[in-house]
Amino acid sequence: MEIYELSVSEIIKKLKARELTTTEVVNAYFKRIEEVEPKVDAFLTLTKEDALKRAEELQKKLDNNEKLGTLFGVPIAIKDAICTNGVRTTSGSKMLENFVSPYDATVIEYLKKEDAIIVGKTNLDEFAMGSSTEHSAFKTTKNPYNLTRTPGGSSGGSAAAVASYMVPCALGSDTGGSVRQPASLCGVVGLKPTYGLVSRYGLIAYASSFDQIGAFTRNVEDLTLVMNTIIGTDEKDSTSIEREKEDYTKFLVNDVKNIKIGVPKEFYGEGLKPEIKESVLKAAEKFKEMGATVEECSLNIADYCLATYYIVACAEASSNLARFDGIRYGYRSPNATNLKDLYKKTRREGFGEEVKRRIFLGTAVLSSGYSNKYYSKAQEARNAIKAQFAECFKKYDFILTPTSPCEAFKFGEKTDDPLEMYLADIYTVPINTAGVPAISIPCGYTESGLPIGMQLIGNYFSEGKMIQTAYSYEQNTNWNKKPEFKED
Repeated sequence: MEIYELSVSEIIKKLKARELTTTEVVNAYFKRIEEVEPKVDAFLTLTKEDALKRAEELQKKLDNNEKLGTLFGVPIAIKDAICTNGVRTTSGSKMLENFVSPYDATVIEYLKKEDAIIVGKTNLDEFAMGSSTEHSAFKTTKNPYNLTRTPGGSSGGSAAAVASYMVPCALGSDTGGSVRQPASLCGVVGLKPTYGLVSRYGLIAYASSFDQIGAFTRNVEDLTLVMNTIIGTDEKDSTSIEREKEDYTKFLVNDVKNIKIGVPKEFYGEGLKPEIKESVLKAAEKFKEMGATVEECSLNIADYCLATYYIVACAEASSNLARFDGIRYGYRSPNATNLKDLYKKTRREGFGEEVKRRIFLGTAVLSSGYSNKYYSKAQEARNAIKAQFAECFKKYDFILTPTSPCEAFKFGEKTDDPLEMYLADIYTVPINTAGVPAISIPCGYTESGLPIGMQLIGNYFSEGKMIQTAYSYEQNTNWNKKPEFKED
């Protein structure tokens, strides 16, 4: 087995047993990146020099028998919307093309404290607005299973980097499915935790009441190690929840006998590809075989969830992105003749079409005469969605749905029709709207060999049991294969 094929837990074990050195591990991954990155285009910035320097420091730590962190020597990639001290942080936008962050996000501090090694920043749709990475200002990331297709988004670069074995794990952010949807399309594991469980400090905001940092790995055990590291109360984040930290590794148990799973009929109707429906329902049957209770249920939120999400999220985006005005930092138009002209031209030239579309929508729904008509009603609908989830969780531990209604789609297939692109998130946006956690795990492949993911949705702070349920399914199936980088 090649070094780059090792899991997170295997890397840590081999380093501690002195079967490998940290420098060997980092060099092996950068060699893999050199081979694969020209095909996939997952990274916007690589930090090889810093990574090798960090590897040497950690090796000395091991040689001196010092206490080692929980992610000792593990290479990790970071979505380029998460601030990393001294490293270019663009959020996929021309607006921040040359911005070098002067500080670390809290999750980066945690990773460094636990001895992880950051190897680079990954591509994304601009300001995390998109489902394919086609809205990045710099490049379009390809799906490792088929290079003519999208890896999903907005965290497509992180998902593709993990799926193509360029890193064993990566961080992404999830506002409406931006971790889970690309995890599904790239055949990896992706978790969006309960809102407030992971600090948002240092995450460049899209929609503050939806945004949450999550992780990608190739298996559930590795996911627990990464999540154990990044979860924690943070006084720098006003939305951070004060809660005793759990050790998720204790939930790595192959047992679902006391788990009740609801399968909402509304999520299996029109718009869902037959191959995906079949795979997810087979997974439901597998859970039954394993001893879980699985029942059809009703969760009637699909008709208004997408509209609710895009009204509220775009309103928040309009407010958050007002700071990019050409005055304080970021891109400044060289063509402006006065202050008003500077504002206009900077934002016109610095933002991409999708970001401008969402700013326009958000500004409109917040404007006088429309706020009560749209924004206030959307907030009422959001509360109704939360109430529906709460009612469902009185009976079930988890809700099982597809992660995406379609497999990885071809480039250009949905860009001409924004509504088609938004519909790619129809199964994921309800989770962010309610603030509950959800995980996407592989559950099959299409006839053409593209990955299919299923989504387990849990009640607030049910990550431990969710990990146990996902881990149990993973132990009783085998949907982990290396991508072939083929083309249609």
